[in-house]
Amino acid sequence: MSQDGASAPQRPPPPLPRGWTGSRIAGHVLVTLWAIAGAYLLYYLATNLLSSFVQKYWDDYIDGIVITIQLVVMSMVLGALLSLPIALARSSHNIVLSSVAYAFVYFFRGTPLLAQTFLIYYGAGSFQPLFSDLGIWWFFRDAWYCAVFAFTLNTSAYQAEILRGAVQNVDRGQWEAASALGIRKGVTFWKVILPQALIVALRPYGNELILMIKGSAIASIITIYDLMGETRRAYSRSYDFQAYIWAAVLYLIVVETLRRIWDKLEMRLTRHLKRNG
Repeated sequence: MSQDGASAPQRPPPPLPRGWTGSRIAGHVLVTLWAIAGAYLLYYLATNLLSSFVQKYWDDYIDGIVITIQLVVMSMVLGALLSLPIALARSSHNIVLSSVAYAFVYFFRGTPLLAQTFLIYYGAGSFQPLFSDLGIWWFFRDAWYCAVFAFTLNTSAYQAEILRGAVQNVDRGQWEAASALGIRKGVTFWKVILPQALIVALRPYGNELILMIKGSAIASIITIYDLMGETRRAYSRSYDFQAYIWAAVLYLIVVETLRRIWDKLEMRLTRHLKRNG
């Protein structure tokens, strides 16, 4: 009681100590097991860094990484070029264009990349006479061209949806303001809407790039000696399981490097938004 008769405010009781519940114990055990596994993996890699396997196949792994990056970069660039007309067709009021674009996106997003690659590489043989008459059989008989073609079609479907969503995310007032200034719709799209949409799409594009890096391992099944192709060849010659361990580590390094580069690029291109915010 205070002097004026009013009761003093009571302090809340101190929080009770957290008990060792079953879920908490399980969480600590899992974290400990992960830490032990990670430490053992680092120890294993360190002790095998100068092994005869690494000395023999390291150059092949580097060549495989180069092939993987070339395959992904070519597919992403060609897919980006192809995604623009697809995205425009998806947003078109023409029912024929929008339906064809929808069917394209639906097929290549709804079926596995492995099936698409097999369909192009092995299925093209069924049309060899036709392709020979058209003079394009040289393209479909080459595994590299078929892989690039399959990957381009696949990523273009995803990039088209990324781009379409980014364009729709731009405020409709941008179109209205440009129209009020007498700017044609084509100029408005290329000069006003698309640059803003590409900034919005940066993060999804980065995710698509990482997915393509990991998905590129499929190319090894059609005799492309990318990183996974070199890994399979090294294992078939040595029967040493560390072939796949080194492949996983190298994929992780490539993905993490690209992720950090993309984060830096995104920070640089969006720095004006943070200043305004």
